[in-house]
Order: sequence, then C-alpha cells, then structure tokens
Amino acid sequence: MKKKILIIEDEKIMRVTLEDALRSEGYEVTTCEAGIDGITAYKGDSFDLVVTDVRLLDINGIGVLRRIREADSEAQVLIMTAFGTIKDAVDVMKMGAFDYITKPFSLDEFSLIVKRALEVKDLRKENVRLRKDLSACYCFPNVIGESDVMRQVFDLITRTAQTDSTVLILGESGTGKELVASIIHYQGPRKDKPFVKVNCAALPDNLIESELFGYEKGAFTGAAKRKPGRFEMADGGTIFLDEIGDLPPQTQVKLLRVLQDGTFDRLGGTDTITTDVRIIAATNRDIEKAVKDRSFREDLYYRLNVIPVHVPLLRQRRDDIPLLIEHFLQRYTDRFRKEAEFDESSRRILMEYDYPGNVRELENIVERCVALSAGKVITTDDLPPHLIHTGDKGTSRLTLSEVKAEAEKEYIVRVLQSTKWNRTRTAEILGISRKTLWEKINTLGIKY
Repeated sequence: MKKKILIIEDEKIMRVTLEDALRSEGYEVTTCEAGIDGITAYKGDSFDLVVTDVRLLDINGIGVLRRIREADSEAQVLIMTAFGTIKDAVDVMKMGAFDYITKPFSLDEFSLIVKRALEVKDLRKENVRLRKDLSACYCFPNVIGESDVMRQVFDLITRTAQTDSTVLILGESGTGKELVASIIHYQGPRKDKPFVKVNCAALPDNLIESELFGYEKGAFTGAAKRKPGRFEMADGGTIFLDEIGDLPPQTQVKLLRVLQDGTFDRLGGTDTITTDVRIIAATNRDIEKAVKDRSFREDLYYRLNVIPVHVPLLRQRRDDIPLLIEHFLQRYTDRFRKEAEFDESSRRILMEYDYPGNVRELENIVERCVALSAGKVITTDDLPPHLIHTGDKGTSRLTLSEVKAEAEKEYIVRVLQSTKWNRTRTAEILGISRKTLWEKINTLGIKY
C-alpha cells in the first residue's frame, strides 16, 4: 500500500513543489493551506506522516503539532520553517516532532528525511505487532490442557510469573519446559526486558563459561576482542538455563556466585560485573539423584530450587491428548493449506500411544501425517510405523533402521549408567562430542 502523507503549507509554490516531488516517489499526498484544515484532514483519515510549516495562515505549526499529537500520540510530524533556531528545534523535538528542517532545503535532503520518518513509523508498528504476538503466544489459551494436573500447573505458573524468584522447571524432554519458562517471563514484571536462552547441554565444556560470562580480549587463543556473555545480555531481564543438570562443575561454582550476590567476572578479566537477572532453569535429569551422586552441587541445587515447577508427562495427562491433536491439526492444516482429519482408527491409536517423546513427539506425528497425507482423511496407513506396531513383540515387522536405533539406545544407556550419567565421560567413551551425545539422548528418547 502507498504511504499517505499530509502537507500543510500556505505558500502555494512550496506546497505544489513538495506534492509533486512526493508523488513522483510513489507516495499518496494530501495538501492543505491552513492549519485547522490540516488538523481536520488528519482526524478524518489515516496518514503515515505530516509535513507542516511553522508559519501558517491561521495557527502556527507548533499548534498543529500539539493538536495532532493530542489526537494521535504516535503521529509522525516533520516541521519546516524559514526562521529556525536551535531553541526552536529543541522545543519541537520535546513536543514529539520527528524532525525539524530549515528552509531553503534541497528536495534530496527533504526526501531522505521523509524516508527516514516512514521507516521509523514502520519499525514502531512492527514492535507493537511483535509485542502483541508475544503476549498472544505465551498466554494460557495457547497452552493446551484441561486435565486436573495441568490446571494445577497453570495455577502455579500464574502465581510464579508475578514474582521475581528463581524457578526450576522439571520434566522429561518434550514436555514443554521452554514454553513454561517463556510464559513465566512474558507474563511477569520483566516482560519488556531481554529473555536470553542458553542450552547448557549443547555447549562444549570449554566454551560454556565464556558463553555465559563473556571474555576479555586475549583471554584465550582466538579471543580477538572483548565479548559480553549471556548474563550481560540478559541484564534487567531473564536468563533461561535449559539442561542445567549438565552444567560442568567449574561453571556451577560461578553460577552459584551469580545467584548469591549477582556478580561475576569475565573470562580473563579482573573487573567484577554486577547483573540484575532473573534465573529460570530447567532439566530432564533426576536432579536430586545428581546431587546424591555429587555430579551437581547441593548448594547450587537449593539456590535454584526456590520455586519448583513439575511439568507432567503426556501419558500422565491423557485427557489432554484429544485437545492437543486438534490444536496441532489446525496448526498444520493452516500451514500447509490443506484439509485433513484423522479417521476413527488412527485417532484411537494416537490416544492409546504412550508418547515417550511427550508433547513434542505428538506434534511431530501430526505434522508428518498432515504433510504426507494424500487425501483429506488420515488413516492408519499414514501413521508412523512404530505407532502401528506398538506392543508387537516380534521383530519381523520392524525396519532395519528401527532395530539399529534400539541397539544404539541400549548401548548408550549402558555407558551412561556405568559413568553415573556423566555426559562428558560418556561422550569420551563413545568417541563422540558432548553435543552429539545430547542430540542422540533427545532423538532416542533416553530418560534418566
């Protein structure tokens, strides 16, 4: 759509010149000779920018600016004058004018200022839209669940969000821990501040400290300049530490210090940095068992476990499965622009399945079915094979890839148990990186 610009100028030659220049650049232009007419035109239509002279036939441009800003606090107004002073510029900017241009000016200069004003207007609109989207995304109507156990979780999240306390979210992979963390932040007092996410398991041990706390130039080979850490980036807001149970011991000590007094040092630095951050942590590990095994600091656990939020397994809230199916079905039929519906047999199988991957697995199944279904009705033939053969004790109906995955899963679990679930040591034994191990644990649905 064309941008709409209102020009208020009593000098005919200047008014026509500006109108022609703006129309030649593709703008829709309305012109007025008097200030009152301009104010009336603005209130009766929707304009992206107002350009007004200071000296008009009736009221001056300052009055026009004041009246228009009273009607619309987001209005973009550009002031023109042949008698500009620094004091005038400061005054109109304080009143909300976008800019102040002194006559005579070139049309190129005028065009650049107009473009900049319209770009700022668009950015403001986009920010408003994004904030509305965030509020809608993380409000409870979009978190599906009507079972008793989920109602208790919703109630706890609501009360927790209004505080500034540290939160520890507990639950298996795929239950929605990250979504819960997002809700707590965006419904809380820090919702307009940064929300920084860190996956502790996905970062190598030798990098996680520098990622969290930053580093100084020359702190290590390749540190060409100072880099702020995630805690600095989250200052004033919230930091979400996912998979906190996999945090290396040396980093646990520094995190404990942040929780105790809100301070830390950059890697290679000597200055103490103070930060104001709300910490939300999450883990799919049995964190109390990790404390007993001394792979996780007891004092850090108690610092994190101020408000524990337990997210239930999907099989513990089966009453919510029909709602989730419909929710994801609507999402992916809209995304793929096609009609699709599960038949009775396929829906029954979805209802009876145990979902070791929890809500994330159900969503992936629905997405796959909608994407690959040939017709409007999704049948059992469209379901993943492992759903159809659940409970089948024979191996003759399993694919080679499924057999391989089960064997891989069994071996990884044995090694994890032998190392007391120490992922760093397990990755060394398996000959893979810690990040690859974390990905396999999630893909294979390995539980602690």
